[in-house]
Amino acid sequence: MLHSIQEWTIQHAQEKEHVHWFMALPELMAFIAIVILRGLTKVPSLRDCWSANLGNPHIIGTMPRNRFQDIMRHLRFDDRSTRSDRAKTDKFAGISSVWGSFVTNCITSYNPGLHITVDVQLFPSKTRCCFLEYIATKPDKFGIKFWVACDLKSKYICNVLPYLGKDPSRPSGERLSENVVMRLMEPFLDKGRNVTTHNFFTSLSLAHKLLSRKTTILGTVNKIRGEIPQSARHTDRNEFTTQVFSTTAATLTAYAPKRKKTVYILSSMHSVIQTDNTTKRKPNTVTLYNTTKCGVDVMDQMVREYTVRTGTRRWPGAVFYNMIDMAALNAHVLYQACTGRQERRVDFLVELARELANSHMCVSGMDCGFPRPLSDGPLGRHQLVVRFLRGAWRIGPAAQARVPWVLAWDLLKGLSLGPFEPLELASEKHVTLVGHYIP
Repeated sequence: MLHSIQEWTIQHAQEKEHVHWFMALPELMAFIAIVILRGLTKVPSLRDCWSANLGNPHIIGTMPRNRFQDIMRHLRFDDRSTRSDRAKTDKFAGISSVWGSFVTNCITSYNPGLHITVDVQLFPSKTRCCFLEYIATKPDKFGIKFWVACDLKSKYICNVLPYLGKDPSRPSGERLSENVVMRLMEPFLDKGRNVTTHNFFTSLSLAHKLLSRKTTILGTVNKIRGEIPQSARHTDRNEFTTQVFSTTAATLTAYAPKRKKTVYILSSMHSVIQTDNTTKRKPNTVTLYNTTKCGVDVMDQMVREYTVRTGTRRWPGAVFYNMIDMAALNAHVLYQACTGRQERRVDFLVELARELANSHMCVSGMDCGFPRPLSDGPLGRHQLVVRFLRGAWRIGPAAQARVPWVLAWDLLKGLSLGPFEPLELASEKHVTLVGHYIP
């Protein structure tokens, strides 16, 4: 995934700026580290992250501001030359390949628990794109909508789909809500799990589909749905009363939390409905729904707390920021699951950024002490050789005559592909020559 971003970013920069523009993979990782640290450092503008008064020392020590802005300006996620052809069939073509790799990693890296919540996330954005959504009930109103499946206990993001408008691949006659839930839950079916949904998704036909895949559903039902019996539509129920309707596949609970208001809960995991002994006499379906409905909402709240979102005019950039937010949250969940340590997320994010930036800082000599002797270890991996080659890459053929100690440009071009690859693949004679020319 990072190699793809590196490739297309370099391609765009070389087309728009300079043919010898280059960005190593450790430098891209350091760029992402700064993006994460910006989410923790609440400052008025980007420039303030490097200021003497408001700046973050970790950001200042990782990369110069101008270089960060240079990478941000050229950051791309796909092949620009083929985008127009791919966009005819894929509205998400600007970041589709990278996004697919990210989602695959999310699915395969974690085994969710018994309860999974499916809901909507609206990532705030006003970039110009054909699938921007307006949702009046959301705090930010405008944004890019994502369908999210989230583990209830850990808030791990198990699967996520962008909403791109009408999908021509969806079978005719199939509801959008059913199609979304089945696609999100596909990697986790046939394992005896339960999925909790709100009234947009829940239906009796969806319950039948999930039950055939050994998965149950629990969710509220919109009162206008045809599955609700006419006898259950009465609005003059007494307060805290419950009425139950059942079929072979599911049970419908009609509960009145207050007079003239009824909540409908459809469940395929409850065959017997029981009420508690409190004053409100809530049925067990309502109690369990209230416990399991909050997975995606809590996840979205956690992501917003340290979001890396910033102003951008390109929608792939906005999706990339959301992807980093989700990846950082998932990484924290995986860290706790693998180590058993309960560490604050803010501390984990700082350490994550430090690890991402470490390789770049070592290559550039920022935070690794004095360089080791030339004879210590493979010469092609030595810091001085790496710095020499990176500088020579930027000199260009036109300056060769003014720099007599620079080797032939073709040789330098071949070697400069290696500071972040095993340089031992190059001729040992050439590597030795490079070492002799270091001041």
